[in-house]
Amino acid sequence: MEIAFWILAQVLLCAGIYWFMARRLNRAAGVAKKRPPVKVKPKEEDRELRDLRAMRARALNVPLAEKTRPARMEDIIGQEEGVRALRAAMCGPNPQHVIIYGPPGIGKTCAARLVLEEAKRRTDSPIDAASQFVEIDATCVRFDERSIADPLIGSVHDPIYQGAGVLGTQGVPQPKPGAVTRAHCGVLFLDEIGELHPVQMNKLLKVLEDRRVFFDSAYYSPDNAAIPPYIHDIFRNGLPADFRLVGATTRSPEELSPALRSRCVELFFRPLGQRELMRIASGAAERIGLGMDEAALAACAQHSASGRDAVNIVQLAGGAAMEEGRARILESDVLWVAQVCHHARRVVARISDIPRAGVCAGLAVSGMGQGAVIEIECSASRTSRGMGTLSLGGMVEEEELELRGRRLRRKGTARVSAETACEAFFRRFNVDYRDYDISFNVPGGIPMDGPSAGVALCVALMSAVTGRPPVPLIALTGEVTSRGEVRPVGGVPDKLAAAVEAGAKLVVIPEANYEEAFDSLPLRIVPVSDVVEAMRAAFGIPCGEEWLEGVIPLSASEA
Repeated sequence: MEIAFWILAQVLLCAGIYWFMARRLNRAAGVAKKRPPVKVKPKEEDRELRDLRAMRARALNVPLAEKTRPARMEDIIGQEEGVRALRAAMCGPNPQHVIIYGPPGIGKTCAARLVLEEAKRRTDSPIDAASQFVEIDATCVRFDERSIADPLIGSVHDPIYQGAGVLGTQGVPQPKPGAVTRAHCGVLFLDEIGELHPVQMNKLLKVLEDRRVFFDSAYYSPDNAAIPPYIHDIFRNGLPADFRLVGATTRSPEELSPALRSRCVELFFRPLGQRELMRIASGAAERIGLGMDEAALAACAQHSASGRDAVNIVQLAGGAAMEEGRARILESDVLWVAQVCHHARRVVARISDIPRAGVCAGLAVSGMGQGAVIEIECSASRTSRGMGTLSLGGMVEEEELELRGRRLRRKGTARVSAETACEAFFRRFNVDYRDYDISFNVPGGIPMDGPSAGVALCVALMSAVTGRPPVPLIALTGEVTSRGEVRPVGGVPDKLAAAVEAGAKLVVIPEANYEEAFDSLPLRIVPVSDVVEAMRAAFGIPCGEEWLEGVIPLSASEA
């Protein structure tokens, strides 16, 4: 009996071993028991995905600002010279890093977006069809000082941080590429580059120098066999970042990092003029199927500071016209928009064609490269010998400077220019300014600064002393030394553009600033090197004549 139980136990044991081994073999061979299909309830993320697709399927009309956006470089209005320079810098066999300066709404961003497509069409350009345009707004680039997240430069996700994934559980640091790597062999556009954080700016300068991005992590070891080969390669050789930087800013060049400026070609897009704003407004009206007469276009341009302003005014004025069933935008519509939206009227300075004694027009330029015509008034009345005074209105008389950690206070350059003009007047024309109560004034509410008004101040003083007005429609610029020499000044092309818009017919500039290209402008340009030459041009005195109405010998000390 015992033998029978023992044999039965052995048989059951063998059967169990056979069944277990067979099941293991079947699993290894992929044989699975057929089970009835299980109805899976739709996941929550599936419903969210459907909602997202439904949202994307709906859209409002395309905004007018997007409709009027230039599709070609030739469509950018008013920036012909800037576009030409941008093409020269980016579309050749050796593309350069570029910074574009200029006020908002004049085409900087559009030009940066379009220049890549221009370069792709050039056979001699290293930029090809696979090159990418990566756009970043420098005002909102976030970064972490621990380099956990850096969308611009890139970062390393160390295994101690949440979301490190499978590699993180194995202690592997994971490099994350940034915009500089995504723009490899393409264009990285940094809008408002002047607002970039100094820490990010220093990192960007290093990338521009090396043309690749290096990462560091305390969790990386070259001997760690668990780290994949591509991560070893990134830590050893860096990620490629050979791109061309195009930065746009509304700041002046002096406010940007000198190290960045030294690595880039600097281009300047000028502010748009009256006629250019009218062209933009006319094009915007055509895009929405409405007409505009000349009066409405002129009113739109006068109340616009940029092309973007002009488009916005047309869009709102067009909406008002459509509400009343009209197919044309009237001047009254534009003026209503300007009133409701508080658009200040831009007054274009005009040089008077009726000359007045003691008054002349000087030329200035703002920090954004916008030329301007300024009116300078002067009055001079005799007083006791040597008891005269000098007063200034509308000029910066004192300014503070930061120099090597010290704050220095000095006379304003405009005041120094006025005092120097009086000294040159005394030396050249033998008239002691200390015998006169002299008053200079620059109306308009914007304080004048800088030395470039020296020539205009001398002419205004001569006119006030003699009572003789300058020739009509004249504008002047140039620094004057105490010896009467006329020195070169900056921004002459922008000043000449402002003079043309103001209706000037004669412009006096320093001889050292003269260029042959100026001859194509619709005005007469007189280059001078001495204040006496400027006086002859300003008062229409021939070279052989030595007296100004018998009062002041112009050539008494000309030798």
